[in-house]
Amino acid sequence: MKQRWIYILIIILFSACAKESDWNAPEHSTDFIVVDAIFTNESRIQYITIGYNKQDLNGTAIAVSGAEIIISDEESTYILYEDSLIAGRYISDTAIAAQFDRNYDLLVLYQNKIYSAQASMAPGNTFPELIYSKNEDNGLYHIDYVASAFETDNPAMWEILIDWSFVPGYEDEDPADCRKKLLFYTLPTLDVSQVFSPAVEQVYFPAGTIIEQRRYSLTEDHASFIRTLLLETSWQGGVFPSDPANVSTNLSEGALGYFGVCAVNALSLTVE
Repeated sequence: MKQRWIYILIIILFSACAKESDWNAPEHSTDFIVVDAIFTNESRIQYITIGYNKQDLNGTAIAVSGAEIIISDEESTYILYEDSLIAGRYISDTAIAAQFDRNYDLLVLYQNKIYSAQASMAPGNTFPELIYSKNEDNGLYHIDYVASAFETDNPAMWEILIDWSFVPGYEDEDPADCRKKLLFYTLPTLDVSQVFSPAVEQVYFPAGTIIEQRRYSLTEDHASFIRTLLLETSWQGGVFPSDPANVSTNLSEGALGYFGVCAVNALSLTVE
């Protein structure tokens, strides 16, 4: 009897395929603003982007222009100005680096409304190089492993920047086609929708490629936001899709998205 149930489960898993999922947005796309803001401990020009929520999954984002942005902590106040080249992107006028032992406030003033959020930074961690291997079919390489997807402590977001635009034989290719960015996550929860999520496209690259591996530390609240976002996007359409639900946020009423403060650790490697 037990053996029969094992066979049934195997049949279900191997016969499953990605299926269409409805993605419902509010009828009026300008009801909410969407804030994408990650403040890091890197000394650089910091930026955030603000737009309206999309009407459909693959729709074009509408930038929010003319907002006033302030980020402050216990000791300093920073004003972000709209980028003259990119509408809806707001940048600091000098290099800023977030500090571990401070609490940060974000204020957005737009059309006589004030939106706010608070965040702090989780400590960063060093990490080993990712693992890649060669595909014998085409002689190119692909990434096998970046980090554990589940860890009760120290959640993180991993940004993998892959660049082979300068490798001999690819100089005449469109540079945009020879650069890829991948995101991976280490979260303190493990969901069945994550384990049986739809397959993603494999990225192949030649020897000589430079890979930059960046780890962003996440607070528990920030990790919760990413989990709910993935449940509604990348993890939908698999064997066990989750019921539609609202994505969490730390922004005040009328705004969606998240304001996070992250410690960044990075390393670079060349594919040999």
